[in-house]
Amino acid sequence: MDDLSEFQHPRFARMYVDTAPIADRRGAREHRVRLLTGLEGRVIEIGAGNGGNFAHYPKTVTEVVAVEPEDILRRFAVTEAASAPVPVTVVAGHAEALPGEAGAFDAAVVSLVLCSVPSQRAALTEIARVLKPDGKLRFYEHVRSANPLIGLLEDAITPLWRRAAGGCHPNRDTLAAIQEAGFVVDEVERFAFSPQPLIPALSHLLGRAHRLTSS
Repeated sequence: MDDLSEFQHPRFARMYVDTAPIADRRGAREHRVRLLTGLEGRVIEIGAGNGGNFAHYPKTVTEVVAVEPEDILRRFAVTEAASAPVPVTVVAGHAEALPGEAGAFDAAVVSLVLCSVPSQRAALTEIARVLKPDGKLRFYEHVRSANPLIGLLEDAITPLWRRAAGGCHPNRDTLAAIQEAGFVVDEVERFAFSPQPLIPALSHLLGRAHRLTSS
């Protein structure tokens, strides 16, 4: 297994676990349900965090392999997996070195994780590798605002934000990265959402894409 020391953010992890229920009550739970609705077959979830998605997988999913590099979050995810409505296996790992052979999964899920991976290009290339031809990608991410002034503010605060929030970059153009990685975006919704009372509403994406098959 690769060294996961660079992915350890214990202070942020504990804060995330404590505040996740608040975010769910403010709308994140609904976002997660919409993210996962309609999935089928074998799924890989990248950056599973504390397992907040597990309870919402539909019964049409036969297995979830949940990859999480952060030790504290992974321990909580293991607990959540025990009560999930579908079989969930939680494994240590990161987005740039996923478990599984090429074409091993029917679908991949990324949920508030592409903001924090070291390289979006490397992560999405690896996701494409483990997906079957025409495999599905579901994404729920916060991204750089389309408002130019707010976007500049996000650029300015990113260095400090990244250090305080487990590597999160609030100024990434994740939709462009998904398309540049060879995925066809089938559906996307952009909306503002504030996960906590003292955090301003951030621009989020919720969408569906599929792997572009070679001709």
